[in-house]
Amino acid sequence: MSDTEEHSSAIKTPKQLITVLLLAIVFPIAIVVLLAQYAAGGISVDKNDPALTDESVAKRLKPVGELVLASDLPPVDEYLGAAIAPVAAVSGADKIAAIYTASCAACHISGAAGAPKQGDKAAWAPRIKNGNATLYASAIMGKGAMPAKGGNASLSDDDVKAVVDYMVSQAK
Repeated sequence: MSDTEEHSSAIKTPKQLITVLLLAIVFPIAIVVLLAQYAAGGISVDKNDPALTDESVAKRLKPVGELVLASDLPPVDEYLGAAIAPVAAVSGADKIAAIYTASCAACHISGAAGAPKQGDKAAWAPRIKNGNATLYASAIMGKGAMPAKGGNASLSDDDVKAVVDYMVSQAK
């Protein structure tokens, strides 16, 4: 074999050159056209499919959550169905409910900042399992985003413990 044969081109005639040039142009164009057809409707779609109705598409595209501003929320008494009574004016079980409504309900109804929602057994179970002493300490001293005594420093420790007992009873 000579050196000239090793370095020579595979295209030897003008006919071969024209064929290669045409294929170099036609082949990519054919691929693009086939891909465009496939993307634009090469797949047949059943227009009566219930998954394609406007309602089902809108449901799938709906955001997981939504932003709610505090100014848009109704007063807490609308959540509970009772008017908020001044804590000093009531006593006994009504006093505990009034303290809960005034100091705790804002977070424990909505679940704000990870607060376990009132009556949510799954959220309360691990907390209850840790014991009342732990719950009392968290409520009195504060924990995470929850301020000490639910933000009402005027409450006695006994009042806070009574409210904790009230919330625990709602989760059992």
